[in-house]
Amino acid sequence: MPLWSLLSTQVWVPGSVLLILVFLLRLSVRLWHKTQLWDLQHCSTDLTGKTAVVTGANSGIGKVVSQELARRGARVILACRSRERGQQALAEIQAASKDACLLLGEVDLSSMASIRSFARWLLQECPEIHLLVNNAAVCGIPRTLTPEGLDVTFATNYVGPFLLTNLLQGALQRAGSARVINVSSSWQTHGYFDEEHLTGAGGPLTFNQNYFCSKLLLTSITGEFARRLQGTGVTVNSVEPGIVYTDIMKLLPWYYRFFFWLSSFFIKGPIQGANPVLYLSLAKELDDISGKYFSRSCVITSPTKAAQDPQVAQSLWNASVKLTNLDKMD
Repeated sequence: MPLWSLLSTQVWVPGSVLLILVFLLRLSVRLWHKTQLWDLQHCSTDLTGKTAVVTGANSGIGKVVSQELARRGARVILACRSRERGQQALAEIQAASKDACLLLGEVDLSSMASIRSFARWLLQECPEIHLLVNNAAVCGIPRTLTPEGLDVTFATNYVGPFLLTNLLQGALQRAGSARVINVSSSWQTHGYFDEEHLTGAGGPLTFNQNYFCSKLLLTSITGEFARRLQGTGVTVNSVEPGIVYTDIMKLLPWYYRFFFWLSSFFIKGPIQGANPVLYLSLAKELDDISGKYFSRSCVITSPTKAAQDPQVAQSLWNASVKLTNLDKMD
């Protein structure tokens, strides 16, 4: 046998076996996800006449959620930081669902001024809001302060959703029955509480731990929102979508992005990652469920112990109200 033929055989056969194993592993992971998750196709919820607001709607989970809500008849406000990317997402969703009722709103969740401006515009456009999905988030950013003196990661992932939800409370209550969904993360277990982190101070943080801590705060405040809104018709829950390969990873160092790219063969994409969020948005059996934490498998589970402490949540609420000047509003 010629040498080149022998060498090619030695390389080709192991390579082919490896590719087959990768394919089978990926297929088994996809099938496992399907058996674990609520089946969107069996949900008959119609959203005609309803208004939904989705932050971070220009890509990833937010875009998938927005498209499905619009497909079911909801008027969907795409709340995006970039108008250009938001317009592109709107056009793509409109192309997929010809009858989709979409509206683009520009908001930077790291800026309290931007959030207030967006809320004023939104309340004029939509006096009633039936669904608010706090999905926008950033990760991989070192400690960086905004012009308002907040840490960018904590401002985007926690302060922004806290302020926006408070500003939209009236519209949510006027809807009669409304849901607020906070997209959290299983990585919250690696975070810890320190309110000074909000302003770029506080205890030491390892790489990306600001992301972990911000998601811990968001999970904790979900329970406090639920307690305060009890009896108003507004429910507030949080959910972890699992590890999902999306654009949120674009600011991570190249070696992290390379690792996640390799892992993308095995972990969920945006469509699978959106499924738990859509479950909280659509499932009729959740009409009266509030203050709960849902796993990537769409079941109620317990978040990390720190996120379950009501005294910590109360202290966090008070600090957040002061930080956002909500205590000075009429």
